[in-house]
Amino acid sequence: MRLTATPNGAVEGVAASALSAERLLHELEQLHRTRHETFLYGSDDALRRHTERTTELEAEYLRRFPVRMVTASRTRSGARARETAARIEATPS
Repeated sequence: MRLTATPNGAVEGVAASALSAERLLHELEQLHRTRHETFLYGSDDALRRHTERTTELEAEYLRRFPVRMVTASRTRSGARARETAARIEATPS
């Protein structure tokens, strides 16, 4: 297990490349779940580190799994279809 060293020599966790696929996904889920709170209430250093770690883990995930399942509703055309359906539903008959 490798640890990541910061520029000042401090050690901060396991390198993304050393994580199992299961652990990598778990770490990403944790970071995504805590992002909003860190953004609103974290110190500048906490927010910077959170961003760096998220970027590191996401890059590793994309390196390992370059072909991801994309849900049609998560594309621009899917979003437009949702907006159109919502407008139609909100329009009185």
